[in-house]
Amino acid sequence: MNRIARWLQARAENFAVFLMATMFAAFVIQVFMRYAVNRPVAWTLEACLTAWLWLVLWGGAFVVKDRDHVKFDLFYVALGERGRRVFALISAIAILAAFVVSLPGALDYITFYAIKSSVSIGIRLDIVFSVYAIFAVAIIVRYGWRVVILARGVPTNVLDGDPRT
Repeated sequence: MNRIARWLQARAENFAVFLMATMFAAFVIQVFMRYAVNRPVAWTLEACLTAWLWLVLWGGAFVVKDRDHVKFDLFYVALGERGRRVFALISAIAILAAFVVSLPGALDYITFYAIKSSVSIGIRLDIVFSVYAIFAVAIIVRYGWRVVILARGVPTNVLDGDPRT
């Protein structure tokens, strides 16, 4: 199972690299066409924006680990194990609840955009914004699992990515 998870993680990272390469290529084409050929093209900006949107949400869902997120943890680190567990559990439940409650509305909004396409490239906007649904489901699964792990009593330093005891 761990081998499969590592393989999936590597493919998620590969897709993020592909998105970054797409952004870079579109940017280079945009600069070349504008300054060398003096014929700017509109599709490059749309490609950059779409790749950036997917990169941020895809990366947040599958690439960036929880311990790598910027956190305001001044009070959290000052507490003992029991206090950290309570804080972690409350925050995980709050995040989980917020995403579960907002998911139906987000899905409705995404599917509504099936009637529109992007101006330059012509991609349907429901496809462009579908990455948010992927992101939201991934966050629901991640924080649902975090609630289960916290309820089972796994030490918070392990959850926070610090294997020291």
